[in-house]
Amino acid sequence: MTKLELHLQVSNGPVKAVEFISQHSQFSKGMIKKIMLQGAVWHSRKNTTKRLRRSTKELRENDRVDLYYDEFIFNQVPQPCELIADEAKYSLWNKPSGTFSQGTKYGDHCTVVRWAEQNLKPQRNAFIVHRLDRAANGLIIIAHSRQAAAAFSNLFKTRQIHKTYKVVAFGKVEIPKSPLKIDTNLDGKDALSYINSSDYNADKDQSILEVAIHTGRKHQIRRHLASLGHPVVGDRLYGEDKNPPMDLQLTAFKLGFICPFSGEEKKYSL
Repeated sequence: MTKLELHLQVSNGPVKAVEFISQHSQFSKGMIKKIMLQGAVWHSRKNTTKRLRRSTKELRENDRVDLYYDEFIFNQVPQPCELIADEAKYSLWNKPSGTFSQGTKYGDHCTVVRWAEQNLKPQRNAFIVHRLDRAANGLIIIAHSRQAAAAFSNLFKTRQIHKTYKVVAFGKVEIPKSPLKIDTNLDGKDALSYINSSDYNADKDQSILEVAIHTGRKHQIRRHLASLGHPVVGDRLYGEDKNPPMDLQLTAFKLGFICPFSGEEKKYSL
């Protein structure tokens, strides 16, 4: 798979972006336009850097253009994300397994943020305020202004958003006292999860769990359950089977918070 980077400085301008890049790369103009639309071209002017999607953008002298091409990422096809609620200043989506929460320098066309930008009516900017693992699925909040993004980031920071997950784990998870508290530190930081219920399927030797988290550490539920000897079904990182036959069985299926704009209590579920 081809992977390359181009870092170009504009010495003479103005010049259209697609013309400039085509003069300094192996790509056709049509290919450059596709790479731009997928969010893999960046434009820097003075102290501002952002994705460059418009091929006719006029570049000036001393502007900088960075192109990041990864054939594997470029060829990925975005999966449809389901709109759960459009609240104008923010929206809630059902992110499918395999879809990224946010992009990288190599592009953002397979992210829930970009899907929201392209598919909401009327169209709006989109900002990520929290993340779901790529392998996980379920509810995710997208803000549509910097003000909304800051408001929700503060809610997450102060742990005022209640998140509940439906998880399928291997083995019989016993809950002698509900909820079962898991407070094993992760990466040197406090991490707190609660298993509120467990429904055991003896035929499959699996437990269907309802898990609430009060911190947001990386892979928190997956790591906590694996530490108990009950890894999540389909977990390639923390399970014993590194090539499982199914997707990660972890769904963010409930979100609740006080709306930072209306003051109303909001509850969403799949």
